[in-house]
Amino acid sequence: MVKIQLKEKIAKHNISSIALLLIPLIVLFFISFLIGRYPISPYEVILAISSKITGINFNLSQSIETIIFQIRLPRILAAILVGASLSIAGASFQGLFRNPLVSPDKLGVSSGAGFGAALAIVLSGGYFLIQVSAFSFGLLAVTVCYLLSKTFKGTSMLTLVLCGIAIESFFGAMLSLLKYIADPYEQLPTIVFWLMGSLASVTLDQIIIVAIPMIIGATILMLIRWRINVVSMGDDEALTMGIDIKKMQGIIIICCTLITAAAVSISGIIGWIGLVIPHIARMILGPDHKVLLPASTILGAFFLLLIDNISRTLTTVEIPLGVLTALIGAPFFIYLLKKSKEVWV
Repeated sequence: MVKIQLKEKIAKHNISSIALLLIPLIVLFFISFLIGRYPISPYEVILAISSKITGINFNLSQSIETIIFQIRLPRILAAILVGASLSIAGASFQGLFRNPLVSPDKLGVSSGAGFGAALAIVLSGGYFLIQVSAFSFGLLAVTVCYLLSKTFKGTSMLTLVLCGIAIESFFGAMLSLLKYIADPYEQLPTIVFWLMGSLASVTLDQIIIVAIPMIIGATILMLIRWRINVVSMGDDEALTMGIDIKKMQGIIIICCTLITAAAVSISGIIGWIGLVIPHIARMILGPDHKVLLPASTILGAFFLLLIDNISRTLTTVEIPLGVLTALIGAPFFIYLLKKSKEVWV
């Protein structure tokens, strides 16, 4: 009886903690509409959103509605989706590999997506082709990595990681080759800027397309998050609890790859989010994946939305997101290593 009451108390505490994490994200979501070179008041944002919901015409200028719904809203939604996706994938991979230094691109998805995007740019493809090519090659890279690891005897997660390093190096070399042969005046700058990460060209139609694999993958991970706890304890413990470890590993890898490839295809390569954010969530709520995954999702969405607001307002020229996340994430990660390394043991 005491144990049941304790479990109920912990569950209520976790739910309330996750709910509290949502408040800053909701506030930042609203504030993000106000941030930009064209000033918009909170009253105008409220009227514009109310007009869309109720259908009532409040006689707002066309320019304000265009800025809110065609420029800022797609970018805000994209930042939330990408940040949440990279964070939940990072937290899941860290549990799967039982390693706090694992990030969502460990199996080569980012390098494959980068090559795919560069290939589409060199072939003079439009933005949609770039997005599709990046997504496809991201999936291809992880598929090759997984199949390659199966050719070794005594396949383990370490073998999978080593194959991921090899695949990442291969696609990195192919990407360098494409940059070498690309037109230095148009194609090469486009490739470089895409690789540094940006949400400047995102549209609502593109968000709807990439949101489908993101939501599917994230939903599955949320449903099996208690099993990730068991997987993170080791193969023997998982087997004693009746969990098919190979099947579970495959499901986690597929979901994380789907999520990460979709995120990278729309935003370019944005590092450190999937590595640092899960650690912050662990410091706040502990290592239990039943709470860690929702917390990482919310914190990741908040972090990238904040970074995107900074990138488009800090200077007159937009700063690539990958640059800012690295500048903030790298030293903060070193701080976490020194401050709270016992949390990750």
